[in-house]
Amino acid sequence: MQEISQDKKLWYVADPMCSWCWGFAPTIEAIRQHYSGRLAVELILGGLRPGTKLPIANQQRQDILGHWHNVQRMTGQPFQFEGAMPEGFIYDTEPASRGVVTVSTIAPHLTFPFFSAIQLAFYVNQIDVTKPENLLQLAVDLEIDSEQFLQVFMSKTTKQQTQADFSQAQQWGIDGFPSLIIQNNADYRLLASGYCPAEKLYPQIDNLIDSA
Repeated sequence: MQEISQDKKLWYVADPMCSWCWGFAPTIEAIRQHYSGRLAVELILGGLRPGTKLPIANQQRQDILGHWHNVQRMTGQPFQFEGAMPEGFIYDTEPASRGVVTVSTIAPHLTFPFFSAIQLAFYVNQIDVTKPENLLQLAVDLEIDSEQFLQVFMSKTTKQQTQADFSQAQQWGIDGFPSLIIQNNADYRLLASGYCPAEKLYPQIDNLIDSA
C-alpha cells in the first residue's frame, strides 16, 4: 500500500455553521474515502462568524434562509427551515469551531465525524450548537468522555488553537467557505473555493499525489 505523504496534504477550510460547507459535506467525505491511505486530509476551522454578540435581525435571518434554500437546491442536502434560528439566536460560530478543535485534541480520528454531527444537529435537528451543553452531548454521542471534553473545551490552549485556525485561514487569503488548499512541501495553492462535486476535484488531487 502506498504510504501517506506528510509533505503533501489537502487542507479543508470550513466552518461547522456554514451552510455551503453543509452542502459540501458529501463531497469532502467522498474525497476522504477516495484517498484514504494515500493522502492526508486535514481540517482548518475558517471562522465564519466568530465572536458575534448580537441576535440576528429578522432581515438577516431571511437572507440566511435564502442561502440555505440555494444550498438545498444545488446539493440536495436536507434542511429544516421552519423554526430555524429562532428569535434571540446569536449566530456565533466560535463555540462550535472550538468544539471541533476539542475533539481533534482528544480523538483526532473523530474530528470529521464530530464536524458532521454539528452540521446535522444545526441544519436538520435545529439544535443550538452555539451552546456548550449541546456540543457536549454530541461529543458524548461519539463516546467521548464528558469531563474530558469540558476540560479541554474550556482550556486557554484550545481557545488559542481555535483562534490560530481562524488566523491561518486569513493568512491563506481564504474569503469564503468551503475552500480546499493543496500543500506540496512548502507550497500552498488554492484548489477550490465554494461548492464543487468531488468528480471535478479528483484530477487535480491526483496530480498532487503523482507529482514528484
